[in-house]
Amino acid sequence: MKIAAAVILLAAASVFAQPAPEKQPLTALPYTPSLDIPSMDRTANPCADFYQYSCGGWMTNNPIPPDQASWSVYGKVTEENEEYLWGILLDAAKPRADRTVVQQKIGDYFDACTDESHIEELGAKPLQPLLNEIAALKAKHELGTFLAHQHLRSSGSGWLFGFGSTQDYSDASQVIAEASAGGLALPDRDYYLKTDAKSKEIREKYLAHVAAMLSLIGESKAEAKKDAATVMRIETALAKASLTRVERRNPYNLAHKMTVVEIDKIAPALEWKSYLAISGVIGNVHTLNITEPKFFKAVQKELTSVPLADWKAYLRWHAVHSRAPYLSKKFVEEDFNFYRKTLRGVKAMPPRWKRCVQYVDRALGEALGQEFVARTFTAETKAKTVDMTKRIETAMEDEIKNLDWMTPATKQRALEKLHAVANKVGYPDRWRDYGKLNVVRGDFYGNGTRAIVFESARDLNKIGKPVDRDEWGMTPPTVNAYYDPQMNDINFPAGVLQPPLYDAKLDDAPNYGNTGSTIGHELTHAFDDEGRQFDAQGNLKDWWTPDDAKNFEDRINCVRDQYAGYTIVDDIKINSKLTSGEDVADLGGTLLAYIAWKAADPNDTTPIDGFTPDQRFFIGFAQWACENQRPENLRANAITNPHSPGKYRINGIVSDLPQFQKAFNCSADLPMVRAKACQVW
Repeated sequence: MKIAAAVILLAAASVFAQPAPEKQPLTALPYTPSLDIPSMDRTANPCADFYQYSCGGWMTNNPIPPDQASWSVYGKVTEENEEYLWGILLDAAKPRADRTVVQQKIGDYFDACTDESHIEELGAKPLQPLLNEIAALKAKHELGTFLAHQHLRSSGSGWLFGFGSTQDYSDASQVIAEASAGGLALPDRDYYLKTDAKSKEIREKYLAHVAAMLSLIGESKAEAKKDAATVMRIETALAKASLTRVERRNPYNLAHKMTVVEIDKIAPALEWKSYLAISGVIGNVHTLNITEPKFFKAVQKELTSVPLADWKAYLRWHAVHSRAPYLSKKFVEEDFNFYRKTLRGVKAMPPRWKRCVQYVDRALGEALGQEFVARTFTAETKAKTVDMTKRIETAMEDEIKNLDWMTPATKQRALEKLHAVANKVGYPDRWRDYGKLNVVRGDFYGNGTRAIVFESARDLNKIGKPVDRDEWGMTPPTVNAYYDPQMNDINFPAGVLQPPLYDAKLDDAPNYGNTGSTIGHELTHAFDDEGRQFDAQGNLKDWWTPDDAKNFEDRINCVRDQYAGYTIVDDIKINSKLTSGEDVADLGGTLLAYIAWKAADPNDTTPIDGFTPDQRFFIGFAQWACENQRPENLRANAITNPHSPGKYRINGIVSDLPQFQKAFNCSADLPMVRAKACQVW
């Protein structure tokens, strides 16, 4: 740190100092090994703080960039992927005669997004037709019709409530319609309801932000301030009727199948038959799932009691809020200043190219993904990671068979579910067809709107049909992974299967520690406190005996008690009821990866770089989680993020694993050895 500071001061003093060069697109993805010795802090005691030991160097060498709320290994790989995609998109944007249809769509979308001068010329004009629609509303009974049209143009979310398709909780082979709670522009209902000083301060800043945005569309200062208070009043009423994030972790709280007649009795002001007709699904909807009936009762109360003029203010706010990223700079900056700077502590707005890469990925993710996969993801990587996945599933099978707390009947059902898990690695077997999406060069706002309409239509078209189990919920360049309990599948995009996460150049130990633990993590989600409530086919169904369920909850509570003692920031503790699914998946996934690695390479005893294979496994495991976070981001995550901070995703896990303690010869009196170790699977 002292050397770095000295260099900075010298550069500032030098008359010959040159500004740092602007970033350029990457022509190849950079390489960092999955076990990176410079990222370590070998002065730390691994048995006292394994996270510092494994990640201390990384945290020192990787300060948070100004345009980020946090910086992590995953975040850095994401940025590198974006820099690489930037180059792909710049090339695709060149209007050549030999461009493929895919290249034309992603290239022209990107070009329109980066045409800042044209976007500035337009200002707020693209938003005006929507504002005119709101102004033209004559009576409150027209609100349901307006929302039906608007949900088609906003992927069914945000405007008062959400609407779209979902798998039937009771028959996961079928797709039905679903109406869900929504209507809030703050990240969570708790932002409206918490009474601490920080929450009150954020609400005051939110009011100022809403007023500022309404002023940008032409409202006077006094009118904008009044309308912002109206928005806060309506959204607070909706927040009070919404479930907490912890409550939403229980799927039984979200499963309420109703007929159209039944939901019409709860919220008749929305005129559901007309709503469904405008949505184009009336013939396919006989029943629909209502995630939160209490919320829709509150919607009915608000629709009948709040004057139309107030609803128009609410709708104007959500219009400008939802469209801000597609408008001129003053809208983008005001949106950034509240949602990124105030809520997350971000210092600077990301450059335009980066935002445009992200917009293309959201709108045309599988089209862009085809170009990414063709250049970065080899058949060898896919084969090796598929093999790793199968080995980890075998380890899970052995663990289930040998559990001492589960009865044979429940074990049999658990094995049925395990054997039914579908493994999706790299990219979809069948690419999404974007042929009906019209992408126009020079029309960023229009492209964004048409992309949303395209996705809304694709989503609604699934209602009343069998589930497409080949569908993916992430795009191929994404640096992440997930488990879907209703699909009963684990998904690993190509973006997360590259160095320093999966590293074909290194030995198996760090790869199993890193990618193997991620695979095990997602697999364990099938059996966490939420996933365990779904059967092999993805139906919400209790397949546990009462005693087995109690034994499971006792083990889960051990993890909850452990993590509830960890501090996130200031005096804020981890909400372990929110994070327990991820904490259990971390614990189970790491153990499964270790067992699978030992079975795959039982005779590996050769030290490398002074580390035994077991030590390399655990260092590889830890280094995926290296991160730095801004305090504001930590506070926001304490409310919204079901994942614990990286430090505890490592230290919390290894302190429960005797395999780690043996690898590093930890004595029982050191922090990385828990007297009461937790184990679920």
